Amino acid sequence: MEQQIFHHTYENGITLVAQPMPWLESAAFSISVPAGCRYDARSQLGIANFACEMVQRGCGSLNSREFIEALESLGVDYSSSASLYNTNFGGAMQAAQLHDALKIYADVLRRPAFPEDQLEDGRLVCFQEIAALGDDLAQRALQKLRTNFYGSVDGRNCEGTLETVQSLTLDDIKRFYDRHYRPNGLIIACAGKLNFESLQSHVGELFHDWQPKPEPEVSNAPSTHGVEHIEYESEQTHIAIAYPGVPYSHENYYLNRGAIGVLSGGMSSRLFTEVREKRGLCYTVFASCHTLKDKGAVLCYSGTTNERAQETLDVIIAELQKLAHGIKEDELRRLKVQIRSGMVMQQESCRGRAGSIAGDWFHLDRVRTLDEVNQKINELTVESINEYLAANPPQSFDIVTLGPQPLEFEANGISATQA
Repeated sequence: MEQQIFHHTYENGITLVAQPMPWLESAAFSISVPAGCRYDARSQLGIANFACEMVQRGCGSLNSREFIEALESLGVDYSSSASLYNTNFGGAMQAAQLHDALKIYADVLRRPAFPEDQLEDGRLVCFQEIAALGDDLAQRALQKLRTNFYGSVDGRNCEGTLETVQSLTLDDIKRFYDRHYRPNGLIIACAGKLNFESLQSHVGELFHDWQPKPEPEVSNAPSTHGVEHIEYESEQTHIAIAYPGVPYSHENYYLNRGAIGVLSGGMSSRLFTEVREKRGLCYTVFASCHTLKDKGAVLCYSGTTNERAQETLDVIIAELQKLAHGIKEDELRRLKVQIRSGMVMQQESCRGRAGSIAGDWFHLDRVRTLDEVNQKINELTVESINEYLAANPPQSFDIVTLGPQPLEFEANGISATQA
């Protein structure tokens, strides 16, 4: 199937990027607003997430209920979330409804009502998200690991804390909106059955008179490297490990991804085989590439019983260190099959493709076609990956454990600190 990527940047800084998928009857959009939690003031953690909730509680001429009814009447399967750099709004629907859906979201972005009588309901939603994060012990360990590895700004979670969210006023949220919801830096990505010329004209009509605003400056906090234990009375111990990787924009990204795919890419991967299948140490174990705009990491996680936690950590570290000795041809062959299978599935999902091209534009200022990605995967060889691993062996591990007892770790020559 021919893949064409179209893009246009308007005078106010909005970028529209789209991929027609004429074999589908559906379409999807992904809107990335440069208003992520990285811009939360330290005393107002969670405000980006709260603002994301409030801009959808009535906009333009629609009140909160009418907004929901308007989307449902168009058959829009919608979503929203705050992330580190952006606040994201997305939706998928029948292709004929795309323009009408974008018209509604133009009001979300430009004309939110901020109804005072909806403030406490919005706050309650944020409280529930904070509580859900607190109850998920795996995510608590991983979140602390990201904070330590990237620093307290680039590694923060978007939910904030009960105390900071409780302190936020409607005026605080309006000020955050006024400063950070802006056209310059905003990305609208669409995929599916669409006509780009018509779409470009429509988006221009919706947003052409929205004026740019200055881009806020943000300073990150220093990283806190080492080993940390969070004491928590539980039947399980949660182990989270990070070491330096490369960002998505780096020329070696696919070499790193290939190596981590061998380590943790399905039931034949090294971690699953060595940690779970052979030794039965845990109920889950994985590693993945994690990327920010200008830096990256490899994140690993395992949840296990307290009695097997130390052995689980030891085996994972051993597998990470063994990766530096290289991968084998059969491992790379299996990985390529898995990646190609995922790419075929993506060609059938306009929603997934819209999100992917939005992410590409944010990280690369361009979009990689699936053909280009397929070529990069085909070009991976055992020799190229092993050369990369020899020059960039897994090392300098940061570790966070959560459970009743700290674990021992000698490789970095540092002992655990209690939290």
